[in-house]
Amino acid sequence: VQLQASGGGLVQPGGSLRLSCAASEVAFSINYMGWYRQRPGRQRELVAKITSGGSTDYGEFVKGRFTISRDGIKNSVYLQMNNLKPEDTAVYYCNGRHYYSDLNDWYDHWGQGTQVTVSS
Repeated sequence: VQLQASGGGLVQPGGSLRLSCAASEVAFSINYMGWYRQRPGRQRELVAKITSGGSTDYGEFVKGRFTISRDGIKNSVYLQMNNLKPEDTAVYYCNGRHYYSDLNDWYDHWGQGTQVTVSS
């Protein structure tokens, strides 16, 4: 499974960005897809995740500002980020988490990070 993320950049406070991530080399629907972020000097934290069935979960700091969506057939995931704040500045990582029955275990796939900078 290869995850390719795109859509980061520089935006002013209050602005919006849309992150995209597409999985390739995969012939099944990944159980969970989502976004994590890592701010300078901080641990990586959950931003949002979505199951193959469409159930979502968000980090507490999101507070209605971000929306995650998914194209299950294509194993693509999107993160619409509105009302961005300087504290949202981080490297955002796409994640695909799947249960492999032959391994009897979960496995996390990670894409390369994409930088989001919120600054005036």
